[in-house]
Amino acid sequence: MLATAWPTPAAGQGGWLPTTWFTKSQTDPQAMYPLSEQNGPWLVLATTFRGDGARDDARQLVQELRSRFRLQAYTHEKAFDFTGEQHGLGLNPDGSPKKMRYANSTQIVEVAVMVGDFASCDDARGQKALARIKSLRPTALSGEQGKSRAFSDFRRMVGLDKQAAKGPLHMAFMIPNPLLPEEYFSRPQLDPFVIEMNSDVDHSLLDCPGRYSVRVATFTGAGGFDATDLATDDDDAAASRLIQAAENAHRLTEALRRQGWQAWEFHDRESSIVCVGSLSQLAVEQQDGSRRPHPELVRIATALGPDQEKLAAGTILPKRIEGILLDVEPRPIDVPRLPIGRR
Repeated sequence: MLATAWPTPAAGQGGWLPTTWFTKSQTDPQAMYPLSEQNGPWLVLATTFRGDGARDDARQLVQELRSRFRLQAYTHEKAFDFTGEQHGLGLNPDGSPKKMRYANSTQIVEVAVMVGDFASCDDARGQKALARIKSLRPTALSGEQGKSRAFSDFRRMVGLDKQAAKGPLHMAFMIPNPLLPEEYFSRPQLDPFVIEMNSDVDHSLLDCPGRYSVRVATFTGAGGFDATDLATDDDDAAASRLIQAAENAHRLTEALRRQGWQAWEFHDRESSIVCVGSLSQLAVEQQDGSRRPHPELVRIATALGPDQEKLAAGTILPKRIEGILLDVEPRPIDVPRLPIGRR
């Protein structure tokens, strides 16, 4: 089996209602619905097909899951090359590394069928969908329709007759989107106090729908404070500085919004920051295979960064908006996550 940021809304939905609430459009019989970075970030791996016929079997299943069962299903293809020499363990008598070959020298294509778009492994919607998928009996997995080797092996192993106790997808399980980088799933979650600090903010960074935003201003509290102990003069001073930092961040956010920027503010124990933009990715792949910074990232950095002409002349002059100084260098950041259950 194949191991291991957002559903495309139907036309006219406005992007905020589940696609399953609307009448399903006709499915393209040739569409594979390939998985992308915008899907997930967690999905249900329904099953995997391998070898000859894998693409056809996966296409039939993904289309049935979409049209008959109204599930957002995708395919993900991966190739494995077991040809050529491989470095073995140990050394030859002459000191050269051992070279080995696979017993079955071949190239294999596997196509996984996934169902998604869930926020986490413990997402209630995802767990409900997983239970439902395990019980499904798709026509594409019945009789002799499957042509791939994985399908044939699977049919012999579990039995696909209607009297079988378990459905053909009973081994489905949750996986993270394999196209997303590992760091996406390792972002630290926020503690309750920081969540409370941002709970009444009109344009909180926690409400940013994108995976990334661009930090354009930072206001520090010069050391921060512990909310559980504000008894000393030092703590009172630190709290005062944090309050001033938060007020500056709020003023700047409102000023940027008035200028047409999608601005967000965020406050923690040590500082307040202002971010601009909502990005699903930081780089865009070009036709030649190279990757370039996202155009919106470039636009934000150019418009809100230091004056480029003065910077080229050796003078760093950060931008000011309504008298508030911005950072010298706008930087993309991960949008902070709320703990599971608070989203």
